[in-house]
This record gives sequence, structure tokens and C-alpha cells, in this order.
Amino acid sequence: MLTASDIMTREVITVKKDTSLKELGEILYQHHINGVPVVDEDGSLTGIICESDLIRKDKKLHIPTVVTIFDAVIYLENPKNLEKEFRRISAATVKDLFTPNPVTVDEKTPIDEIATLMTEKKVYTIPVMDRDRLVGIIGKADLIRTIPR
Repeated sequence: MLTASDIMTREVITVKKDTSLKELGEILYQHHINGVPVVDEDGSLTGIICESDLIRKDKKLHIPTVVTIFDAVIYLENPKNLEKEFRRISAATVKDLFTPNPVTVDEKTPIDEIATLMTEKKVYTIPVMDRDRLVGIIGKADLIRTIPR
């Protein structure tokens, strides 16, 4: 049975939180990849950022509906959501858009479990860990390549 170690990419391209979104876009485009792990100064995994995060950044701001009753303003949407939306559209670095605590697998995880994780969690770039150390990455293309086997 194939496992993560059989299909993962071992030379992992990573970014840091202060990487600009322009630089991130160039990395994804030049290497034909969907996402990259975000690491700290020690190389420890802190999150992941994907093409979909960049696409969501350019989505138009949703202005919440407001109702005024007797001079009282009532927001029909949580103000925290509005704050998050403003942060998203004004994002300049990976720190503004990345997903902390990403879904990960270890080297011995069978590929059918990885496929299930991708489907259920809707994540298509999964870091492969050896305890706390990043040792590889698996994208949906890596899984697709296993089909002919």
C-alpha cells in the first residue's frame, strides 16, 4: 500500500509570514504549485497558504446589511466578520492570509486516508511531518499521479 512517503515532494518550498503576496504569487506560478507551508525562523511549521487564499483576497468586500429602527443602528452581521473582511482585502503579506494549524499527515499515512482528508476537509496541499519536522508536502496532483499505479 502506498503511503505519504511514497508520493510526497521532499524538497519543500516554504515561505515566512513576512513574505509579500506578490512574491508568493510568483513562487506558486513559477513552480506550478497550489500552496506552500508557512514556517517560522527555525523552520517550524506555523501554517499553510494556498492559491485559494489569494483568490479570496481579491473577492469584493461584502458590506453587511444594516437596519435602522428609531435611530438605533442594528447590524445584521457580526462586526468581527466585517473586521476580518477588511483585513483580507487589505492584505499585503502571507501573515494576513495564511491558515494557522494546517491539516498534516505523517510519512506512514496511507494515500487513501490522505485522499479522504483532502475531500472531507477541502484542503489540497498537505504538509508531511516527522514529529515536529516538516519532511515533505503532498498536493492533489501527487495523488492523481498514483491512479495509473
